[in-house]
Amino acid sequence: MLLTALGGLFGYGVERPAETLVKLAQQGDEEAEEQLISSHIPFVKKTAAQVCKRFIDDNQDEYSIALLAFHEAIRQYRPGHDASFLTFAHMVIRRRVIDHIRKESKRLEFSHDFMASPNEDHHNHIGDRASADFHTEQERAGKRREEIIQFEEMLSAFGLSFQVIAKVSPAHEDARRNAIQIAQLVAETAEYKQYLLDKKKLPVKDIEELVQVSRKTIERNRKYIIAMALLMMSDLHYLKDYLKERLN
Repeated sequence: MLLTALGGLFGYGVERPAETLVKLAQQGDEEAEEQLISSHIPFVKKTAAQVCKRFIDDNQDEYSIALLAFHEAIRQYRPGHDASFLTFAHMVIRRRVIDHIRKESKRLEFSHDFMASPNEDHHNHIGDRASADFHTEQERAGKRREEIIQFEEMLSAFGLSFQVIAKVSPAHEDARRNAIQIAQLVAETAEYKQYLLDKKKLPVKDIEELVQVSRKTIERNRKYIIAMALLMMSDLHYLKDYLKERLN
């Protein structure tokens, strides 16, 4: 049913869903790749527009960046390892457009950077080293404890706790990775993030349109997805580093 909905939305038949077209494209089928790209131009523009928070047309750099990212997603997508192709492509496009925006921002600020004096730069490096040395393992452990307390408070606002999350955590690694990718989709999409914070629930209907996972599965993993999204949206760097280690 979900594939039927996606087919109607993006203009291809049920017998040739995105994953099938990706597989053919990866095998060198240029016609399949062209069909995949042309039918997903609105998806590419919408994703770029969500990042830029403005309308994106064919003549803007962000559109070119997003289209290149979609090509990248086609090449790198791994069925069985990643979530649905559209979820994977959505995240690749977002990352590349964000990288582009950051690079442009740094380029514009470069004229101010070169004005720093050599002595000032030297002292900054010394300060950085001293600061790094100051963070002992004991202090890091204390910081981790503080973050755990903060995360507990964040979960509490959503009627959740560490105990609850431990119980509802998906048992299989693939299911857990899929749930985390959905959480990342929520955390990296401004409108989904705001919906979660305002409504204290997931925008399940919108998520359904982007992932090859049933509504029932999303609902079953709802609490775990919310917890992971909250963590990704937070400044709890130690806990996020632990999550990254789990995923690598």
